[in-house]
Amino acid sequence: MPFVRIWIHLVWSTKNRFPFMDGDLLRRVCRHIAENAASKNIHLDSINGSADHLHALILLGSDQTTAKIAQLLKGESSHWVNKENLRRLKFEWQDDYFAESVSWSALSSVRRYIADQEEHHRKKSFAEEFAEFSADIV
Repeated sequence: MPFVRIWIHLVWSTKNRFPFMDGDLLRRVCRHIAENAASKNIHLDSINGSADHLHALILLGSDQTTAKIAQLLKGESSHWVNKENLRRLKFEWQDDYFAESVSWSALSSVRRYIADQEEHHRKKSFAEEFAEFSADIV
């Protein structure tokens, strides 16, 4: 039996970064994604975000890929929001996402960062945050 410990910080936004998720919808979407993840054996450690994006901390299983996890979480959740008519406009996620590995020693910091999204985005927009994330990518 393989032993795998790969932590991923996964970030994805709403289509065109439209601020679809008010406080109540944000909480409902996060809760639904957590329930859906559990039903699919996806170890979702933390999830939170703001009106236009989400952050998730995920522990990959030995047979899971980041792309498949993103597809399962994003696809099912947008389908659920639309099926439940939680927004008047069609709810969609952006096709792309950002994923970064997280070291064992950084887990607490990433959990805090995800939990503090509301406070964090009072000071910095998602566009600024994403520019920082992607600055190191060559």
